[in-house]
Formats: sequence, C-alpha cells, structure tokens
Amino acid sequence: MKWRPAQSPAPAAAGFTLPEVLVALTVFIMVSAGILNGYVQANRMAEWSALSLSAQSYAQQGAEQARSANWRPRDFPPTDEKPAPTNYILCGANYIFDVPIKGNPANNNFPFFVTNYVSISNVSVNPALRQIRSDVVWTFYLTGMTYTNTAILLRAPDQ
Repeated sequence: MKWRPAQSPAPAAAGFTLPEVLVALTVFIMVSAGILNGYVQANRMAEWSALSLSAQSYAQQGAEQARSANWRPRDFPPTDEKPAPTNYILCGANYIFDVPIKGNPANNNFPFFVTNYVSISNVSVNPALRQIRSDVVWTFYLTGMTYTNTAILLRAPDQ
C-alpha cells in the first residue's frame, strides 16, 4: 500500500482580491517612478558635469592665452603685450561648447554659447607679479541658471 499525503479540500475562491491587486499595483508604480526619477536626475547631473568641465577648460584656455603674452620689463624698451590692469573678452563675445547635447556634434544643431572674460591685475611691483583671472559664464539649458567657472594664474615676467 502506497502512502499518500492528505489532500486538502480546494478553497472556495482561489486568487487575489481587488484591494490586494490595487495595493500591489500602487507599490509597483511608486517603485518604477522612483527608478525613473533617479535615472533622469543622474542623466541631468551628467550633462551638467560635462558642460561645467568644458567651461573650466575654456577658462583655463583663456588664462593660458593671456599668460603667453610677452612681458619683459627688464628689456630696453620694456615689452608688455597685455599691460595690467586690463579687462577684455577673449576671442569675440562667445565660444561654442564642444560638448554635443543632442544629435550629431558635427551638425551644431544645438549651439551652446559661453563668454570668457579675462582680467589681468598687478599683485606686486618688486618682485614683478601679475594675476590673470579668466571667468567663463554659461547657462545650463535645462534650468536656465547661469554659472561661472574661474581659472586664476600668477605669472612673473619673461626672463
């Protein structure tokens, strides 16, 4: 004789009730919305970081261009291509960011402008020392907020 487990009688109503289905659906929607929101915020922060790093690169470029100017106060006659104090906008009013925001970067279908302000000031006369400050102003297109990236260099005269 074979042993068989006792079989329980079939329940009267098998399945989920409507409130259980609605609670499960609500929990699923809330979890999905949280995951989607996290993805959107991560993407937004990645775009902001890319634009900010590109702006910092332009600020460094502006400071290096000003630093490369001839400054030889010991020569006769003294040479000073960019006398201090001076303020100017580098290479016209606007650069276009190299960071593609959408589509093909070669198309320039989403031009993104920045402005690079460079200022040179005297820090000390003896020893001769100047400060070069390059500020890049840009606007984050998703929020419309304006940001400024700055690069500051100190330089001595050419020897």
